[in-house]
Amino acid sequence: MKSEKGGRRRPVRRIVYSSANMLIAITRRVSPDINQCELTYQQRVPIDFARAEEQHLAYEQCLRELGAEVIAHPAEPGFPDCMFVEDPTVVFDEVAVIMRMGVESRRGEEATLVRALRKFRAVMGIAPPATIEGGDVLRVGRNVFVGRSPRTNAEGVVALKALLEPIGYSVQPVELRGCMHLKSGCTTLDDGTILAHREWIDTTPFETFRIVDVAPDEARAANVLRVGETIVMAEGFPETRKIVERLGYRVRTLEISELMKAEAGLTCSSLLFEAEPTDRLPPS
Repeated sequence: MKSEKGGRRRPVRRIVYSSANMLIAITRRVSPDINQCELTYQQRVPIDFARAEEQHLAYEQCLRELGAEVIAHPAEPGFPDCMFVEDPTVVFDEVAVIMRMGVESRRGEEATLVRALRKFRAVMGIAPPATIEGGDVLRVGRNVFVGRSPRTNAEGVVALKALLEPIGYSVQPVELRGCMHLKSGCTTLDDGTILAHREWIDTTPFETFRIVDVAPDEARAANVLRVGETIVMAEGFPETRKIVERLGYRVRTLEISELMKAEAGLTCSSLLFEAEPTDRLPPS
């Protein structure tokens, strides 16, 4: 396995989970240029920057209240989509994998994230001609599902498989239809349960999981964020919330309506992972 080009290699080490671990959330602030963000399926409508910033700050505060140590980075000049830190990189127990973004204008967003992640993980990268974005990567335990989307090509799936299978992960492609990323159409409620909008994804690779359908007319409700024992959902999907709560999950909702104009979901705005207490936190 190779480190990302020019990077210092850190020994691959699997995190041993315990109650003493820190929950880390790496975030980045909203760009003042967010109205120039990349869009795939949505029509462009004006985004109120001040309101978007308020909603993102509330998102960070929610993570803190749920026990995460939030490491918030400033917006990156010249990158309207820089808030979506999950697309340039995905963090696993042993490594952080730096993606090769499917949209050329977003390449370069990963630089400051690499520096932050080296404090916690070995860092490895994806080489051309592969393209792959973190929004297409859904990890469920040691199973990794990768959406074949407008942003992730077949070479991207193969490249991620080559990095992860030697360290014990299973990597499977998932065909998409009509959504930008895999996690636009499905996310996890727990390691055995998928919340999904079936019209957007082929659920065949999830045949061993329980699949919970979002409510009719609430397609975008499928993107939720698990933080400990809490499921964080976007406001505006009351029927799906009822479905999830009836199954016994604790649900918290957040208002992200302004951010959703940029095709945002809850998973894309943070890198959430555990670190052992011996790992060094960067300065706040």
